[in-house]
Amino acid sequence: MAVTITKDNLTEETAEGLVLVDFWASWCAPCKMMDPVLEQLESTYGDRIKFGKLNVEHNQDLAMNYKVMSIPSLVFFRNGKAIEKVTGVYPKDKLAKYLDKKLATN
Repeated sequence: MAVTITKDNLTEETAEGLVLVDFWASWCAPCKMMDPVLEQLESTYGDRIKFGKLNVEHNQDLAMNYKVMSIPSLVFFRNGKAIEKVTGVYPKDKLAKYLDKKLATN
């Protein structure tokens, strides 16, 4: 299950390896559409990529810091550094190809 990310644990949770953080909000319909996709991908990639969820309603400063202007946004971290951001709803297959590419460059 994805780790809940807040300003208190972001640095610790993203410090090592590859981490995909989902910036979302409870009122966001596209975010709700992405939930099952991310859960399926976590079951496939969870041993190689850590998955996290960051509620932008409770962490607006972090959303601003990572230039998240719309949600859902997925911010990819490698060893503590945000390396890329994708925004919007993606089909599972397209997102899986994206994750495969990230793993290949790790």
